[in-house]
Amino acid sequence: MLTSFTTLLLFGCLTGITTVLFGFGGGFVTVPLVYGVLTTTARSGTDADAMHVAVATSAAVMVANAAAAALAQWRQGRLRRAYVWPLAAFITVGAVVGSFAATLLGGTALRLLFAAYLLVTITDCLLRQGFLSVAHLTRPKPLGRGTAGLGGMAIGLVAAALGVGGSVMTVPLLRRRGLSMAEATAMANPLSVPVAVAGTLVYALAPTVPAGAGQVGYVDLTAAAALLAGSLPTIAVARRVTGRVPDRVHSVAYVVLLVVVLMVMAAAGASRSAPRAAEPGESAVAQKELSVDH
Repeated sequence: MLTSFTTLLLFGCLTGITTVLFGFGGGFVTVPLVYGVLTTTARSGTDADAMHVAVATSAAVMVANAAAAALAQWRQGRLRRAYVWPLAAFITVGAVVGSFAATLLGGTALRLLFAAYLLVTITDCLLRQGFLSVAHLTRPKPLGRGTAGLGGMAIGLVAAALGVGGSVMTVPLLRRRGLSMAEATAMANPLSVPVAVAGTLVYALAPTVPAGAGQVGYVDLTAAAALLAGSLPTIAVARRVTGRVPDRVHSVAYVVLLVVVLMVMAAAGASRSAPRAAEPGESAVAQKELSVDH
Protein backbone atom coordinates (compact mmCIF):
# COMPACT_ATOMS: atom_id res chain seq x y z
CA MET A 1 0.00 0.00 0.00
CA LEU A 2 2.81 2.39 0.92
CA THR A 3 4.58 1.56 -2.35
CA SER A 4 1.44 2.37 -4.33
CA PHE A 5 0.95 5.68 -2.47
CA THR A 6 4.58 6.67 -3.11
CA THR A 7 4.25 5.77 -6.80
CA LEU A 8 1.12 7.89 -7.11
CA LEU A 9 2.81 10.77 -5.27
CA LEU A 10 5.82 10.74 -7.62
CA PHE A 11 3.66 10.50 -10.72
CA GLY A 12 1.55 13.30 -9.30
CA CYS A 13 4.60 15.52 -9.81
CA LEU A 14 4.66 14.47 -13.48
CA THR A 15 0.95 15.23 -13.64
CA GLY A 16 1.64 18.76 -12.45
CA ILE A 17 4.26 19.29 -15.13
CA THR A 18 1.99 18.03 -17.93
CA THR A 19 -0.86 20.19 -16.63
CA VAL A 20 1.18 23.37 -16.99
CA LEU A 21 3.14 22.54 -20.15
CA PHE A 22 0.47 20.66 -22.10
CA GLY A 23 -2.85 21.61 -20.53
CA PHE A 24 -3.66 17.95 -19.83
CA GLY A 25 -4.95 18.49 -16.32
CA GLY A 26 -3.31 15.16 -15.64
CA GLY A 27 -5.74 12.87 -17.45
CA PHE A 28 -3.30 11.22 -19.81
CA VAL A 29 -0.98 10.41 -16.93
CA THR A 30 -3.47 9.55 -14.19
CA VAL A 31 -5.77 7.26 -16.17
CA PRO A 32 -3.14 4.66 -17.19
CA LEU A 33 -1.32 5.11 -13.86
CA VAL A 34 -4.34 4.54 -11.61
CA TYR A 35 -5.52 1.74 -13.89
CA GLY A 36 -2.13 0.04 -13.63
CA VAL A 37 -1.95 0.40 -9.84
CA LEU A 38 -5.46 -0.95 -9.36
CA THR A 39 -5.01 -3.96 -11.62
CA THR A 40 -1.66 -4.75 -10.01
CA THR A 41 -2.68 -4.47 -6.38
CA ALA A 42 -6.32 -5.55 -6.50
CA ARG A 43 -7.32 -8.99 -5.35
CA SER A 44 -8.70 -11.38 -7.94
CA GLY A 45 -12.17 -10.42 -9.08
CA THR A 46 -12.10 -6.96 -7.46
CA ASP A 47 -10.58 -5.03 -10.36
CA ALA A 48 -13.48 -5.30 -12.80
CA ASP A 49 -14.20 -1.56 -12.43
CA ALA A 50 -10.54 -0.53 -12.58
CA MET A 51 -10.94 1.53 -15.76
CA HIS A 52 -14.02 3.33 -14.44
CA VAL A 53 -12.23 4.12 -11.16
CA ALA A 54 -9.18 5.36 -13.10
CA VAL A 55 -11.27 7.68 -15.28
CA ALA A 56 -13.31 8.95 -12.31
CA THR A 57 -10.21 9.57 -10.17
CA SER A 58 -8.55 11.33 -13.07
CA ALA A 59 -11.54 13.67 -13.38
CA ALA A 60 -11.41 14.47 -9.65
CA VAL A 61 -7.70 15.24 -9.79
CA MET A 62 -8.25 17.46 -12.83
CA VAL A 63 -10.70 19.67 -10.95
CA ALA A 64 -7.90 20.89 -8.68
CA ASN A 65 -5.05 20.70 -11.20
CA ALA A 66 -6.81 22.49 -14.06
CA ALA A 67 -8.23 25.17 -11.74
CA ALA A 68 -4.84 25.85 -10.15
CA ALA A 69 -3.10 26.03 -13.53
CA ALA A 70 -5.87 28.21 -15.02
CA LEU A 71 -5.54 30.67 -12.13
CA ALA A 72 -1.78 30.84 -12.65
CA GLN A 73 -2.21 31.40 -16.41
CA TRP A 74 -4.81 34.11 -15.78
CA ARG A 75 -2.50 35.95 -13.39
CA GLN A 76 0.20 35.88 -16.05
CA GLY A 77 -2.20 37.32 -18.65
CA ARG A 78 -2.13 34.29 -20.98
CA LEU A 79 -5.88 33.65 -21.22
CA ARG A 80 -8.01 35.07 -24.03
CA ARG A 81 -11.71 35.31 -23.30
CA ALA A 82 -12.68 34.89 -26.97
CA TYR A 83 -11.22 31.37 -26.99
CA VAL A 84 -12.50 30.33 -23.57
CA TRP A 85 -16.12 31.50 -23.79
CA PRO A 86 -18.60 30.36 -25.12
CA LEU A 87 -16.57 27.20 -25.88
CA ALA A 88 -16.50 26.31 -22.16
CA ALA A 89 -20.32 26.35 -21.95
CA PHE A 90 -20.74 23.88 -24.82
CA ILE A 91 -17.96 21.69 -23.43
CA THR A 92 -19.87 21.50 -20.14
CA VAL A 93 -23.01 20.22 -21.90
CA GLY A 94 -21.03 17.56 -23.74
CA ALA A 95 -19.18 16.59 -20.56
CA VAL A 96 -22.39 15.74 -18.71
CA VAL A 97 -23.56 13.50 -21.54
CA GLY A 98 -20.15 11.87 -21.91
CA SER A 99 -19.85 11.09 -18.21
CA PHE A 100 -23.23 9.35 -18.09
CA ALA A 101 -22.37 7.41 -21.26
CA ALA A 102 -19.09 6.18 -19.73
CA THR A 103 -20.88 4.69 -16.70
CA LEU A 104 -22.85 2.48 -19.11
CA LEU A 105 -19.77 1.14 -20.90
CA GLY A 106 -17.78 -1.90 -19.82
CA GLY A 107 -14.21 -1.48 -18.62
CA THR A 108 -12.72 -3.16 -21.69
CA ALA A 109 -14.71 -0.98 -24.08
CA LEU A 110 -13.66 2.13 -22.17
CA ARG A 111 -10.00 1.09 -22.28
CA LEU A 112 -10.13 0.43 -26.02
CA LEU A 113 -11.83 3.76 -26.67
CA PHE A 114 -9.12 5.51 -24.65
CA ALA A 115 -6.38 3.87 -26.75
CA ALA A 116 -8.24 4.60 -30.01
CA TYR A 117 -8.64 8.24 -29.01
CA LEU A 118 -4.91 8.53 -28.39
CA LEU A 119 -4.06 6.87 -31.70
CA VAL A 120 -6.37 9.13 -33.71
CA THR A 121 -5.00 12.24 -31.99
CA ILE A 122 -1.37 11.28 -32.58
CA THR A 123 -2.07 10.53 -36.25
CA ASP A 124 -3.91 13.83 -36.69
CA CYS A 125 -1.07 15.85 -35.12
CA LEU A 126 1.55 14.16 -37.31
CA LEU A 127 -0.25 14.08 -40.65
CA ARG A 128 -2.33 17.27 -40.70
CA GLN A 129 -0.57 20.57 -41.17
CA GLY A 130 -0.81 23.24 -38.54
CA PHE A 131 0.20 21.47 -35.34
CA LEU A 132 3.92 20.64 -35.29
CA SER A 133 4.66 23.94 -36.98
CA VAL A 134 2.33 26.88 -37.26
CA ALA A 135 2.67 30.36 -38.61
CA HIS A 136 1.85 32.47 -35.56
CA LEU A 137 -0.64 35.12 -36.52
CA THR A 138 -0.65 38.64 -35.13
CA ARG A 139 -4.43 38.28 -35.07
CA PRO A 140 -5.30 34.58 -34.75
CA LYS A 141 -8.48 33.34 -36.42
CA PRO A 142 -11.58 33.45 -34.19
CA LEU A 143 -13.68 30.40 -33.40
CA GLY A 144 -16.79 30.13 -35.54
CA ARG A 145 -20.23 29.46 -34.01
CA GLY A 146 -20.31 25.93 -35.38
CA THR A 147 -16.86 25.15 -34.02
CA ALA A 148 -17.67 26.55 -30.59
CA GLY A 149 -21.09 24.84 -30.47
CA LEU A 150 -20.91 21.40 -32.04
CA GLY A 151 -17.14 21.21 -31.59
CA GLY A 152 -17.36 22.18 -27.93
CA MET A 153 -20.01 19.56 -27.17
CA ALA A 154 -17.98 16.87 -28.97
CA ILE A 155 -14.88 17.81 -26.97
CA GLY A 156 -16.78 17.67 -23.70
CA LEU A 157 -18.44 14.35 -24.51
CA VAL A 158 -15.23 12.54 -25.47
CA ALA A 159 -13.06 14.15 -22.79
CA ALA A 160 -15.42 13.42 -19.89
CA ALA A 161 -16.09 9.86 -21.03
CA LEU A 162 -12.36 9.11 -21.09
CA GLY A 163 -11.26 11.29 -18.17
CA VAL A 164 -8.76 13.30 -20.20
CA GLY A 165 -9.87 16.90 -19.81
CA GLY A 166 -10.19 17.81 -23.47
CA SER A 167 -6.82 19.46 -24.09
CA VAL A 168 -5.92 16.90 -26.72
CA MET A 169 -8.77 18.29 -28.80
CA THR A 170 -8.64 21.95 -27.78
CA VAL A 171 -4.87 22.39 -28.19
CA PRO A 172 -4.78 21.23 -31.86
CA LEU A 173 -7.94 23.27 -32.51
CA LEU A 174 -6.40 26.46 -31.16
CA ARG A 175 -3.05 25.75 -32.83
CA ARG A 176 -4.80 25.70 -36.17
CA ARG A 177 -6.31 29.08 -35.36
CA GLY A 178 -2.79 30.52 -35.20
CA LEU A 179 -1.98 30.38 -31.48
CA SER A 180 1.42 29.33 -30.15
CA MET A 181 1.76 26.16 -28.06
CA ALA A 182 2.17 28.27 -24.90
CA GLU A 183 -1.10 30.11 -25.62
CA ALA A 184 -3.02 27.02 -26.73
CA THR A 185 -2.03 24.96 -23.69
CA ALA A 186 -2.79 27.89 -21.39
CA MET A 187 -6.33 28.02 -22.79
CA ALA A 188 -6.72 24.25 -22.37
CA ASN A 189 -6.61 24.51 -18.55
CA PRO A 190 -9.79 26.56 -17.97
CA LEU A 191 -11.52 24.53 -20.70
CA SER A 192 -10.70 21.34 -18.77
CA VAL A 193 -12.38 22.56 -15.58
CA PRO A 194 -16.02 22.06 -16.70
CA VAL A 195 -15.14 18.60 -18.03
CA ALA A 196 -13.53 17.65 -14.73
CA VAL A 197 -16.36 19.00 -12.56
CA ALA A 198 -19.12 17.35 -14.60
CA GLY A 199 -17.24 14.05 -14.77
CA THR A 200 -16.45 13.99 -11.06
CA LEU A 201 -20.06 14.65 -10.02
CA VAL A 202 -21.48 11.98 -12.32
CA TYR A 203 -18.91 9.34 -11.33
CA ALA A 204 -19.14 10.15 -7.62
CA LEU A 205 -22.94 9.90 -7.64
CA ALA A 206 -23.20 6.85 -9.92
CA PRO A 207 -26.01 4.76 -8.32
CA THR A 208 -24.81 1.31 -9.40
CA VAL A 209 -21.31 1.47 -7.89
CA PRO A 210 -20.64 -1.10 -5.12
CA ALA A 211 -19.50 0.50 -1.88
CA GLY A 212 -15.73 0.48 -1.50
CA ALA A 213 -13.40 1.62 1.26
CA GLY A 214 -11.90 5.01 0.50
CA GLN A 215 -14.17 5.59 -2.49
CA VAL A 216 -16.99 8.00 -3.29
CA GLY A 217 -18.78 6.36 -6.17
CA TYR A 218 -16.04 5.49 -8.64
CA VAL A 219 -13.63 8.13 -7.27
CA ASP A 220 -10.70 6.67 -5.31
CA LEU A 221 -10.01 9.29 -2.63
CA THR A 222 -6.67 7.82 -1.54
CA ALA A 223 -5.27 7.78 -5.07
CA ALA A 224 -6.60 11.29 -5.73
CA ALA A 225 -5.00 12.63 -2.53
CA ALA A 226 -1.62 11.09 -3.37
CA LEU A 227 -1.67 12.49 -6.90
CA LEU A 228 -2.68 15.97 -5.75
CA ALA A 229 0.00 15.98 -3.05
CA GLY A 230 2.54 15.67 -5.83
CA SER A 231 0.88 17.73 -8.57
CA LEU A 232 -0.21 20.96 -6.85
CA PRO A 233 3.26 21.99 -5.55
CA THR A 234 4.73 21.06 -8.93
CA ILE A 235 2.24 23.28 -10.75
CA ALA A 236 3.35 26.23 -8.61
CA VAL A 237 6.95 25.68 -9.72
CA ALA A 238 6.40 24.60 -13.34
CA ARG A 239 4.28 27.62 -14.24
CA ARG A 240 7.41 29.75 -14.08
CA VAL A 241 8.92 28.03 -17.13
CA THR A 242 5.78 28.23 -19.28
CA GLY A 243 6.51 30.17 -22.44
CA ARG A 244 10.27 29.59 -22.30
CA VAL A 245 10.13 26.31 -24.21
CA PRO A 246 10.69 26.76 -27.99
CA ASP A 247 7.43 26.28 -29.87
CA ARG A 248 8.72 23.46 -32.08
CA VAL A 249 10.14 21.55 -29.11
CA HIS A 250 6.90 22.12 -27.21
CA SER A 251 4.71 20.67 -29.98
CA VAL A 252 6.98 17.65 -30.59
CA ALA A 253 7.13 16.90 -26.86
CA TYR A 254 3.32 17.00 -26.77
CA VAL A 255 3.08 14.23 -29.40
CA VAL A 256 5.89 12.18 -27.85
CA LEU A 257 4.10 12.16 -24.49
CA LEU A 258 0.90 10.91 -26.14
CA VAL A 259 2.86 8.07 -27.79
CA VAL A 260 4.38 7.08 -24.44
CA VAL A 261 0.96 7.06 -22.76
CA LEU A 262 -0.46 4.91 -25.58
CA MET A 263 2.36 2.41 -25.12
CA VAL A 264 1.84 2.30 -21.35
CA MET A 265 -1.89 1.79 -21.75
CA ALA A 266 -1.35 -1.01 -24.28
CA ALA A 267 1.13 -2.72 -21.94
CA ALA A 268 -1.27 -2.45 -18.99
CA GLY A 269 -4.08 -3.94 -21.05
CA ALA A 270 -1.87 -6.80 -22.25
CA SER A 271 -0.74 -7.66 -18.72
CA ARG A 272 -4.31 -7.70 -17.47
CA SER A 273 -5.45 -10.05 -20.23
CA ALA A 274 -2.57 -12.48 -19.62
CA PRO A 275 -3.49 -15.81 -17.99
CA ARG A 276 -3.48 -15.61 -14.19
CA ALA A 277 -2.14 -18.31 -11.91
CA ALA A 278 -4.82 -20.00 -9.84
CA GLU A 279 -4.96 -19.07 -6.18
CA PRO A 280 -5.09 -21.71 -3.42
CA GLY A 281 -8.54 -23.24 -3.26
CA GLU A 282 -9.62 -21.80 -6.61
CA SER A 283 -10.69 -24.29 -9.23
CA ALA A 284 -9.43 -24.21 -12.80
CA VAL A 285 -13.02 -23.74 -13.99
CA ALA A 286 -13.49 -20.66 -11.78
CA GLN A 287 -10.21 -19.20 -13.03
CA LYS A 288 -11.24 -19.72 -16.63
CA GLU A 289 -14.61 -18.09 -16.01
CA LEU A 290 -12.93 -15.09 -14.38
CA SER A 291 -10.53 -14.62 -17.30
CA VAL A 292 -13.46 -14.72 -19.74
CA ASP A 293 -15.37 -12.13 -17.70
CA HIS A 294 -12.35 -9.79 -17.87
